Amino acid sequence: MAKEKSQKLKLLYLLKILTEETDEEHLMGASALSERLHYYGVGAERKAVYDDIEQLRQFGYDIVFVKSRTNGGYYLGSREFELPELKLLVDAVQASKFMTVKKSRELIGKLEKFASRSEAQQLQRQVYVAGRIKTERENIYYNVDAIHRALQEQVRISFLYMEWGLDGQLHPKGDGKLYRISPLALLWSDENYYMIGFDGAAGIIKHYRVDKMQDIQLLKEKRQGDEAFANFDLAAYANRTFGMYGGQTAEVRLVFQNGLAGVVMDRFGKETRMRPVDEAHFAVRVQVALSGQFFGWLSGLGNSVRIVGPGEVVEAYRDHLGKILEEYEKEADTSGRLQ
Repeated sequence: MAKEKSQKLKLLYLLKILTEETDEEHLMGASALSERLHYYGVGAERKAVYDDIEQLRQFGYDIVFVKSRTNGGYYLGSREFELPELKLLVDAVQASKFMTVKKSRELIGKLEKFASRSEAQQLQRQVYVAGRIKTERENIYYNVDAIHRALQEQVRISFLYMEWGLDGQLHPKGDGKLYRISPLALLWSDENYYMIGFDGAAGIIKHYRVDKMQDIQLLKEKRQGDEAFANFDLAAYANRTFGMYGGQTAEVRLVFQNGLAGVVMDRFGKETRMRPVDEAHFAVRVQVALSGQFFGWLSGLGNSVRIVGPGEVVEAYRDHLGKILEEYEKEADTSGRLQ
């Protein structure tokens, strides 16, 4: 009976061996495959292995045979994921700030199972990247799941929205009041997950960082805001909302040096129309959410960019820079008196 049972498992063990131990650089002949099957307690003659491999091929597995006098044999060809695809996925998992170190390692370990053991070592070698900041909280996985369920059921949710305190801990925002929002979409921006939702009380679309949402509860109330969301462009929203900080939206006219064409396309999209001004500059009109983060992005580009309109935005930018300079002048005066 035990022998009969092991024979029923033979094809599965053979597939396991081909998946884990073979690739284009590591071949196994029929004799080697037979030996490995014996290791798993499955009796298999060399000639029977040929028939088993043919059955796996007929089922759809790409098992390649390389003929050679010295080192011929079989290997599993195409897989669910090719090695370059797995490397990209591993990099994405490792780079994601919202994943804890523990969860990243778990997911990478699962991805390694789609490669041979030899190829999995290549994935392990590129796992560590210095200086990447990872979250320490795993609530985001449950939050994302809850939001997806609310999206599917088209209902509102309630939650506490948290903010960091000087003690390094998260505390409820707004004196612990419950936010009641209609989820409309999930957005990945600036290495963070955001929920785009409709605030029925304010009558506007807002966004919330998913890792700062706590105690999410699905309500029986029907979702609101579908009409407002019908013409909502998520990509444009992310492009104009710098650092996902909200602010009054305005069409701003900017003039850049020609060398910043790539920067503009990266920030506002490749469809952005760039109109030549002279031999060294071009102008654009873009929708942005006016905020300190937008002005900070501009100041980071220095004199390579200039706001030319509207006038109130130019004045707001001047005030922003003036207040920063004023603080440094105060600090200089104070330092001089102390000396």
